[in-house]
Amino acid sequence: MSTYAIGDVQGCYSELQNLLNEINFDERRDELWFTGDLVNKGPKSLQTLRFIKALGVNAKNTLGNHDLHLLAVAKNIRPLSKKDTIQEILAADDVKELFDWLKSRPLLITDDNLNFTMVHAGLPPQWSLENAKEFAKECELILQGEKINKLLHEMYGDTPNIWVNSLQDYTKQRFIINCFTRIRFCNGDGMLDFDTKVAPGKQNASLIPWYSLPNRKTKDNKIIFGHWSTIHTGNENNFKQYNVYPIDTGCLWGGSLTAMRLEDEKVFSVPSEQPKF
Repeated sequence: MSTYAIGDVQGCYSELQNLLNEINFDERRDELWFTGDLVNKGPKSLQTLRFIKALGVNAKNTLGNHDLHLLAVAKNIRPLSKKDTIQEILAADDVKELFDWLKSRPLLITDDNLNFTMVHAGLPPQWSLENAKEFAKECELILQGEKINKLLHEMYGDTPNIWVNSLQDYTKQRFIINCFTRIRFCNGDGMLDFDTKVAPGKQNASLIPWYSLPNRKTKDNKIIFGHWSTIHTGNENNFKQYNVYPIDTGCLWGGSLTAMRLEDEKVFSVPSEQPKF
């Protein structure tokens, strides 16, 4: 049995099938971890969602910002944007089953035997891994309950942008979701910056990638994440010194789709079939 973590698919179904052939995936014995953003912007979001759901216990995924956006659009909380490619999902006969499955997905996955934790985007420096597990569960229970619409409505916004223990209710939950699904850079005090999306090394000097803050409480935990498609084009490429494994290699933008086998950290990639940007 092997366990493979796979970066953001975003509806790139053909590349996913190519990658599974590359790693000789056997659903009878292997397990897949997906970093989230299963859907949107790519050409085959419905096929992707159906395929991963059908894998059952052989696939795990964390929720990404595009997955949450799909849920918000489905609930008429947010409008479709011009670049969305989720209309086919919204019109599908099995849309209810797909949404019930998607909203039950976690924000964090961890495995003590494999010694890996996975989130979509990252973690703020103030949180320990135990904090992150607790806060993930808090939001997951709301997404799976009667107050899901309220949370999907309240999760949008860039404030608060720094963690304090006194945060409560939807203000707290907005910060939690923003960390799990949107974080890239912080300043030296751990204040989140949501505007900067460039590769590490190309940002303003006042900003630091979330994972390289020296006081980060999860620096001894091995963390897999996606979300940051430009990260491998920057100057800062020695990620292992920070105990992090970024595996979004920009398939949607003409890069590649990447898997990492967790047992030995071997990396596999297949080229994108999407236009280069």
